[in-house]
Amino acid sequence: MKIEQIYTGCLSQGAYFIESNGEIAIIDPLREVQPYLNKALAVGGTIKYIFETHFHADFVSGHVTLAEKTGAPIIYGPKANPSFKAHLAQDGEVFQVGAITITCLHTPGHTMESSCYLLKDEKGKDHALFSGDTLFLGDVGRPDLAQKAADMTQEQLAGILFDSLRTKIMPLPDDVIVYPAHGAGSACGKNLSKETVGSLGEQKATNYALRADMTREEFIKEVTEGLLPPPAYFPMNVKLNKEGYQDVETLIADAKAFDAKTFESVANETGALILDVRHQDEYSKGHIPKSISIGIDGQFAPWVGALILDYKQPILLVTPTGREAETIMRLARVGYDNNIGFLEGGFDSWKNSGMECDSLMGITAQELESKLSQETLLLFDVRKPGEYAAEHIEDVPSTPLDFLNDHLSEFPKAENFYIHCAGGYRSVIAASILKSRGFHNVIDVKGGFAAIKKTGIKTTTYVCPSTLK
Repeated sequence: MKIEQIYTGCLSQGAYFIESNGEIAIIDPLREVQPYLNKALAVGGTIKYIFETHFHADFVSGHVTLAEKTGAPIIYGPKANPSFKAHLAQDGEVFQVGAITITCLHTPGHTMESSCYLLKDEKGKDHALFSGDTLFLGDVGRPDLAQKAADMTQEQLAGILFDSLRTKIMPLPDDVIVYPAHGAGSACGKNLSKETVGSLGEQKATNYALRADMTREEFIKEVTEGLLPPPAYFPMNVKLNKEGYQDVETLIADAKAFDAKTFESVANETGALILDVRHQDEYSKGHIPKSISIGIDGQFAPWVGALILDYKQPILLVTPTGREAETIMRLARVGYDNNIGFLEGGFDSWKNSGMECDSLMGITAQELESKLSQETLLLFDVRKPGEYAAEHIEDVPSTPLDFLNDHLSEFPKAENFYIHCAGGYRSVIAASILKSRGFHNVIDVKGGFAAIKKTGIKTTTYVCPSTLK
């Protein structure tokens, strides 16, 4: 028996490749399926089942394409209603994979179709639980994502999740290995651990939601308390996962390469968003006017989903040379398929053609400290509310990147102002959006709060995020 977690840091997502005696099960695959096909070929095995723990909201799964390419059935738990052919497993239904078995455990609460899959080894012993978004390490799935579709309140769903955890998961042996669908950084929970594999016994001892003496009312209160609004792209991803989508390889093949002048012409004709995915430092040095920066080497896909509200928005790409296909694929992971094409030769081709260029003003933390000692500056913190609450520069307001549009009236257009995040990635995203809205007097604090902390700039007393309510 072989179990491999295939973890994608950008999405904080874990897919699983399970093989026994040449038969393979895939759990929660990403949209690009070639890696799973390659792994199956490498071990000389056949993909027998494609298991989905639920209709994912934070990414587009690869179940439809993988089924088309392999003929393997897609397995969902009870209450799923996909538009495509799938096998809806009964609670407790057993699937044979080589010498092992995988049992469907219906665990509604995060969504009504949510299910976990219990793997029993060759001797029939409970070995591993693929817990989807029902149980994370350190947390459980948020119960508010399906409330509209299920015509239920988040409190009702939380109560159902309480029952699922206590009747289906907590009775399992402590030595069962927990393989969740997500780790820290996912918006599907509040307090996910950085670890991506653990034991059920550890979770019973440390996960607030699995306290043995917890009442239903306490659970509902703690699970629903402090939930931030879900990213705007979540409903669209659920729709694609329910109804199907194009093969990502087709999207890549259809993408067009434009020279600089054609690129500009197409942008003007279509109203396309110009998305620059180079490193934030490269963007700051020079970029196409009104282009938006979201670096490919950060939390790229989630930020695209959070900030580009219309997933049908035409997009033109400026990428590092050779990373055009990767960018299209990573956009497709969260359902942004309307890519018109990319700038051939990258930003250098634009600059060398004599087209108009823009740049972003920046300042080091040390320079900021010097200026603050001489004058009063307008500073803004674009980190998440939890980061801000834990520690921030005194008298600096919180203007989170996630909700930047709600704070536009707070930024001045007549005088310079400064923005920072934790390390520089998000502040450049924020600055690019502000510049596209006419705020050309924005100045980025390079290195963000991490660099600020190394100076004498006065900050609030640090409060551990885990103690914040």
